[in-house]
Amino acid sequence: MGHGPVMLDLRGTELTPEERELLRHPATGGVILFARNYAAPEPLYRLVRSIHELRAPSLIVAVDQEGGRVQRFREGFTRLPPPGRYGQLYDADRPRGLDTTRLAGWLMAAELRACGVDLSFAPVLDLDRGVSSVIGDRAFHRDPEAVAELARAWVQGVHDAGMQAVGKHFPGHGGVAADSHCELPVDERSLVDIELEDLVPFERLVRHGLGGIMPAHVIYRQADPRPAGYSAYWIRDVLRARLGFQGVVFSDDLTMAAAAVEGGYAERAHAALAAGCDMVLVCNDPEGAAAVLHSLERYADPVAQSRIARIHGRAGRDWPHLRADAQWREAVRRLAHLDASPDLELPL
Repeated sequence: MGHGPVMLDLRGTELTPEERELLRHPATGGVILFARNYAAPEPLYRLVRSIHELRAPSLIVAVDQEGGRVQRFREGFTRLPPPGRYGQLYDADRPRGLDTTRLAGWLMAAELRACGVDLSFAPVLDLDRGVSSVIGDRAFHRDPEAVAELARAWVQGVHDAGMQAVGKHFPGHGGVAADSHCELPVDERSLVDIELEDLVPFERLVRHGLGGIMPAHVIYRQADPRPAGYSAYWIRDVLRARLGFQGVVFSDDLTMAAAAVEGGYAERAHAALAAGCDMVLVCNDPEGAAAVLHSLERYADPVAQSRIARIHGRAGRDWPHLRADAQWREAVRRLAHLDASPDLELPL
């Protein structure tokens, strides 16, 4: 059995019998974890192991562990500063900013790999234009060249720890004020403006081995009347054909308000896959997830399955060996200086 095209979520810190059946469904390919699935590193390790042992090849286990407002696993993990802090350090001391960003990417991935988690949906490659509150300091910087440079350092660290990186939200969410979790944003800028700025970090990171990309639930009206996550223009023509991206395209969560433009959950999943997504996320709605699985029971895309198979995490160190590592101690020390003030978690 290969990887199916659907990524689901779970209720708690242990698998229920019903969830085991859903995860064995042929259309299931992965699991995304949230704060409700986390109590401490050891229970997380047991949960991930139970997911991986359900079938072969094992399901992809992912999480949003960006840092700042979006960090699902906290107690027992290193608190990660918001990415905007790396941008501030970069402005003050470019070499140190890049090296600290690389260390942060390594630390994030190494701690997740110590618990068996395959993937974090990071880094954010959007530009902090001062327009979008839902992006804000989740972005590294305002300048596209700086974002590209900082993200490349982050991705290098992630790779060194045995994990692939997933850039989001293609082709850029920073130019709209609306929050796609609550409404459908429309970006009215010209295609030329988007290409000259927002696309730059994605283009650069594709050339440097980005393993996955997540399109935005945003309409870029001057290019296509459909949101990017449902747009063959953005995914097939721009991302695949023009930029040459060969990794996994993950939809953003199909239960978000902006995704509703395509109808019910099954219709949304089919529209995203038809546009070129390899895997679709359906979170926080068990009935909707079941409907999507049922509608895709006979769906098969061998090319997508081969891409997904390559995004599994590589072997990582366990917690005792990781915490004894001098690089881990140095990364924790540096990040503590960047995390001087608390951030409220963003309820994504």
